[in-house]
Parts: sequence; structure tokens; C-alpha cells
Amino acid sequence: MINQAESVVRYYVLCNRLKNIIRTGWVNWHVKRDRVESVAEHIYSTQMLAIAMASEFKYNIDLARVIFMLAIHELGETVIGDITPFQMDPSEKEKREHEAVHEILAGLISGDEIEKLFLEFDAHETEEARFAYQCDKLECDLQCRLYDEEGCVDLKAAVSDRILDDPKVSSLLSSDKSWSELWLEYSRQSYPYDQNFREVSDYAMTHKIGE
Repeated sequence: MINQAESVVRYYVLCNRLKNIIRTGWVNWHVKRDRVESVAEHIYSTQMLAIAMASEFKYNIDLARVIFMLAIHELGETVIGDITPFQMDPSEKEKREHEAVHEILAGLISGDEIEKLFLEFDAHETEEARFAYQCDKLECDLQCRLYDEEGCVDLKAAVSDRILDDPKVSSLLSSDKSWSELWLEYSRQSYPYDQNFREVSDYAMTHKIGE
């Protein structure tokens, strides 16, 4: 029987993998940079974004619950890797991810409780889950903007065929938008941003945010 100390170490070591898993979206877009964001760094940034959004826009939510959701929302990627919507049908990805998370958390005494929180995030039905989901998507938008300001992507370079097959992407690529403008516009067409998240997106679209 695994003792509690061993369970802690096993879970920590598994999650530690996320420090070395590079976000697939940046790989697919050939972001040219010495050091590209890991999944673990994305998780940290979503949490910091949640703190700022809750502070400035005064959401009536349980922020601690949101932070916990964001801490575990990529847990399945320790097993299945970082899979984008362009690589796999979202329903199939969700199925694999849920199976992986269930297996990971089965080794923890509070595993059932943590798994419920993970599934709450994925369902996007509570106020906290919707808020956390928007933080997850907007963080990616802002990171894209920062990379674009550094000149890390050349839109003339080849990108993944799976990305080009998406009609929204193809349409935006035919415009004269920059890479980050294209990315942010895609997000606004694809994700249910509320007025506050859209306001932050608008600001990022029209300002140099890395200065």
C-alpha cells in the first residue's frame, strides 16, 4: 500500500513534467525564441491573470476556487501531452484527458474532490468555471501578443497544415492583420468572452503591452 508521503512525491513528480512540456501552439506557429513557454508557465500566468481580473472588475466569484481550478486545469497533459483543437477532435481530446485525470487523482486521498473541480472547469457551467475558462483563453492571447512584439513569428513561414485547414484561420490569414491581431481576432470569434475580458483583449490589440 502506498503511504501518504509517497503519494505526495508521486503526484509532485508527475506534475513536474509540465515544466518541460512546451505549449504546442507556439511550436505549430514556429515561434522563434531561445526559450518558449511551458505548460507550467501557462498555468502560473492564468492564475496571475485571474487575480488581476477579479481585482479590477470586481467579479462576484470565489477566487480561491478559480485559482485551484486553474492550478489543475492542464493536469491531463502530464499524460496525453498538449494537444490543440487543430490536432484532434475536441470530444476525443476531452475523453482522453478525463481518463488521464481520473487515473492520476486515484492515488490521492482527496482525489475525488479534486477531480470534481477539474470537471467543473471543463463543463463551464458555474460562474467560477466560466471565469477560469476565459482566463485560460485570454492568457494565451496575451502571450501571443508578447511574442509578436518580440518579432518571434514570420507569417510568411509555413505553419501546420491542420491550422491552415481551419476556415477561420484561413480567412484571417488572407487579411493584412499581424500574427497577434489574427490570433486575438480568432479568439474573439471562438470563445465566449464577457465585456470585461473583451475590453482587455481590445486593449492588447491596440497597445504594445510588453513595454
